[in-house]
Amino acid sequence: MVNSPISDFIEKHYKHFNAAALVDAAKGYNKHLAEDKRMLVSLAGAMSTAELGKSFAEMIRQNKVHIISCTGANLEEDVMNLVAHSHYERVPHYRDLTPQQEWDLLERGLNRVTDTCIPEEEAFRRIQQHIFEVWKEAEDNGERLFPHEFLFRLLNSGVMEQYYEIDPKDSWMLEAARKNLPMIVPGWEDSTLGNIFASYCIKGELKASTMKSGIEYMTFLADWYAENAEDKGIGFFQIGGGIAGDFPICVVPMLYQDLERTDTPFWSYFCQISDSTTSYGSYSGAVPNEKITWGKLDINTPKFIVESDATIVAPLIFAYVLGW
Repeated sequence: MVNSPISDFIEKHYKHFNAAALVDAAKGYNKHLAEDKRMLVSLAGAMSTAELGKSFAEMIRQNKVHIISCTGANLEEDVMNLVAHSHYERVPHYRDLTPQQEWDLLERGLNRVTDTCIPEEEAFRRIQQHIFEVWKEAEDNGERLFPHEFLFRLLNSGVMEQYYEIDPKDSWMLEAARKNLPMIVPGWEDSTLGNIFASYCIKGELKASTMKSGIEYMTFLADWYAENAEDKGIGFFQIGGGIAGDFPICVVPMLYQDLERTDTPFWSYFCQISDSTTSYGSYSGAVPNEKITWGKLDINTPKFIVESDATIVAPLIFAYVLGW
């Protein structure tokens, strides 16, 4: 008999309300995979800084996620945690901080994400020199790549290994780079590395055209979806709201309506973990049924919403899917 203490605990105690929704969503995820369908996972919020890699990297290793859509922040912050973890500072009393105390953190080079401060010097600047070399070399060779492809190239080169401060198996970006996992990073420009890249463009040291655009991400996703959905569709597991989820989910109505490919299957599983107040005026707070009217989900698509903190829920669902 397989020893699965986390899964067994969830099965025994998570019987009602959001807890039951968590179990239903996890079982639906397993059923989706058992039917030989693929799954997109979208990451919003600060899930990388919350060290989601401890479970998400294993999901990637075991081929339980097939494409990722994430914010530029999640893309870079997993790498920052990989190379500067010992310099992070936790502020458990963050709710009580005064403006002056926040300013003091800034002057120490600490950028606060809720209760965790990212060390600017050790994290951002440790990566900056090396990623600039990757950007510049590609430009000199006439290459154009997506933001995540540059980071994959950086990680796969091995140059960052000298800085590793956590077990590499807990970095989801490192695992994604090893597998060259398909990725979408909409709105990358508003990330720290996006700002840094823009600064080099302003200084004339790099060309903006070296970085592939969001439109190119959408066209890539359209081709990937068409090639991989077959007649089954792709699953959509959304952590948080915002552009990481809004951008990729639109590919189905684009294919169906704008390109008139009426044989395009809808997303065939949908789950969102969100603490957004349910509201039809808020996209992130809209219940899944609303997506039927937009041509994203089918009337029979399994739909789940877990209204809770994603830093609690996502690792539990991943643990259940992994049989932990």
